[in-house]
Amino acid sequence: MKKTLVFGASLKTNRYSNLVIHRLKNHNIKTEAFGQKKGNVGEVQIKTNLNDFQNIHTITLYIGARRQPEYIEKILELEPKRVIFNPGTENKDFYKVLEDKGIEAVVACTLVLLATNQY
Repeated sequence: MKKTLVFGASLKTNRYSNLVIHRLKNHNIKTEAFGQKKGNVGEVQIKTNLNDFQNIHTITLYIGARRQPEYIEKILELEPKRVIFNPGTENKDFYKVLEDKGIEAVVACTLVLLATNQY
């Protein structure tokens, strides 16, 4: 499987971004994480510098539309093949930017995609 970046990863165990890191690893998907605080979720290190990432196939978003604009350029620089907008992260303007760059914008729940073998 190609590498996934969990964008908006949290150290808090009750957050979906935290749970998805564990589920991605359980599905043997190479997983990296970006968040506001450094730390580890299982064996995955949460990094706070987007320059630390490369060769990302999928970005799964866990930050709301209000905070996304500050990251759009950096996400485009990572050149992912797709970006998954999890519930609460929907942003039609961002979908258009991605699609104009040839990046697939998917509105879905990563946890559901994994659970139903659609990831």
